[in-house]
Amino acid sequence: MSVLTVIGEALVDEVVSDTAPRRSHPGGSPLNVAVGAARLGRPVQFIGRWGSDANGALIAEHLRGNSVLTPGPADGLPTSVATATLDPAGGARYTFDLQWQLPNLVADLPQLLEGTTMLHTGSIAAMLMPGARDVERAVERAHPLATITYDPNCRPSIITDVSYARDQAEKFVALADVVKASDEDLRWLYPDVPVEESARRWLAAGPALVVVTRGSQGPWAVTAAGEAEVPAPTVSVTDTVGAGDSFMSALLVGLMDQELDGGARRSELARISLADLRRLLEFAARAAAVTVTREGADPPTRADLA
Repeated sequence: MSVLTVIGEALVDEVVSDTAPRRSHPGGSPLNVAVGAARLGRPVQFIGRWGSDANGALIAEHLRGNSVLTPGPADGLPTSVATATLDPAGGARYTFDLQWQLPNLVADLPQLLEGTTMLHTGSIAAMLMPGARDVERAVERAHPLATITYDPNCRPSIITDVSYARDQAEKFVALADVVKASDEDLRWLYPDVPVEESARRWLAAGPALVVVTRGSQGPWAVTAAGEAEVPAPTVSVTDTVGAGDSFMSALLVGLMDQELDGGARRSELARISLADLRRLLEFAARAAAVTVTREGADPPTRADLA
């Protein structure tokens, strides 16, 4: 059975706005991707960290409740917290209180990767030291066996040095088979380069597929076969929290549905057709569209997308 392994941060999102009471719920981009993929019916394990506190219990229960396997126990550090402040249009601005380290990750990797055909990481986990160094080593170890997917999901309020962030992102892009980035990510990393040109340069660095999400404009992607884009579904937006993560989840699940996951299928993935690519983008865009109609990071099930 093919397993998706997600490595990255778990945290509690505290959502603040002028129009609703403060609310708290589990979050973190990689955690959201893991939950989204599990809701779409794929076996998923999540490798991250959380503390032995009330927030950590909330995260652990959320993962278990969504059938995500959690091989690692809670640790003695505080659970990370992100505060999302919503603007009147539902857009989110984040501030963070973070702890990120996985000291046993590389040593435990052989048993953790059993059955894994796809490994996803990104966001804070691939940027913030000391944990980012171990994540990079884990990706290197997993590469022969698994499709590697990466989402930089840049957080300038945490990683303020754009040169460092660019270097880190490029390390993971070079290791990845599939990269998804928002147009905001690419504009921050490469302010003087058109978004599409940045994506083309990333494709030349090694991935088989680079996808750019562009909000209401819909996603655009580039692969060896060429370039493709699809429109974003028209919906009423409640907020955008977790929309990119839902897109990422569905992108990964769509690739697994097409049986393009696993190190042995790397050459097949590199030859993905534009027709299959458009179907993939449409599936992922529908998942993101459902999420923005809901409060918080609440990704759809397979039935929601039927």
